[in-house]
Amino acid sequence: MEALDNQCPSCGAKITFNPKNQMWDCEYCGSKYTLEQMKQYQNASREEAHIPIKEETQKIENMDVYRCKNCGAEIMADETTTATFCVYCGSTAILKDKIMDEFLPTKLIPFKKVKEDAITAFQGLSKGRPLMPKFFNKKENIDKISGVYIPFWSYDLHVNGDIDFHAEDVTTWSDSDYEYTKTDRYLVKRNGSMNFQRILVDGSSHFPDDLMDSLEPFDYRDFVDYNHAYLSGFFAEKYDVKEEDAIDRANKRAMNTAVEVIEETVHHQSSHVSSNQLQVGKQKSDYVLLPVFMVNVKYKEKIYTFAMNGQTGEIVGNIPLDMMKTILFSLSLFILFFILAYLFLTMVV
Repeated sequence: MEALDNQCPSCGAKITFNPKNQMWDCEYCGSKYTLEQMKQYQNASREEAHIPIKEETQKIENMDVYRCKNCGAEIMADETTTATFCVYCGSTAILKDKIMDEFLPTKLIPFKKVKEDAITAFQGLSKGRPLMPKFFNKKENIDKISGVYIPFWSYDLHVNGDIDFHAEDVTTWSDSDYEYTKTDRYLVKRNGSMNFQRILVDGSSHFPDDLMDSLEPFDYRDFVDYNHAYLSGFFAEKYDVKEEDAIDRANKRAMNTAVEVIEETVHHQSSHVSSNQLQVGKQKSDYVLLPVFMVNVKYKEKIYTFAMNGQTGEIVGNIPLDMMKTILFSLSLFILFFILAYLFLTMVV
């Protein structure tokens, strides 16, 4: 595969992917290109991207890897992108090397949001949160907001088999002398099968799974065949969780959903699973990249991660409390309550 060099076909200057118009913009001469034009000028299509990665090893060439000395994270970028800090821990101890012989993703969802959108969303977190530390809105933190393609494993799964439920209906009534309770118990049997497509599992150990799950859903209609031109101006982390190690989470998600859907067909007041013979089987797996804006803020020796879905704009993160603000706020409430109570007692007396 001949890799894109991410240079403008007209003037040779830096060219980056613009999420707003879904085109490649030249910052120097103002030219704009579609993906088809990029392929035409540079012969860098990834038409064979649908081939499962285990059946064919593809190389990523002309790409750089940035390794963090502090946390060990590895992120990829094209030659036009520079990294001066780690997007995971904020460290500036970054080593730059050429990356070779890495597996290519099969598909990705391009960014639809730009960095300015992420900055606005991040700054908006402080609205309605007076106890949030001011430190989080410092320019040094906002400048570190980066667009990163996060690696995911995508699974198509099949669930089939038998499942039994114990169910109950309770009826109560009374007369002039007694109250009565009648409990009807049932054994409800179900059998069937379900197909699940695109169950996503985070392929990075550096990104908390619960935080990544909170960024869903993604609109799968925006998936495109992988082409590293989409990485222009962004980072892309390498997966470090293998496909066979990530599938357990996908299986659990499929199983839990299957049980919930089947239990909805049990039309009784209460029910619980008594026997579960459902089996989960894999039909297909893909290595994909999903767009996320993220920033890690170190506050009082703890790392707080904030992330925004680069497609939908959904933002998540754990926000700490400023202890001094909390104490002053609590003290103010106490004083206010004391004054109101004193005034009330004075008026009564």
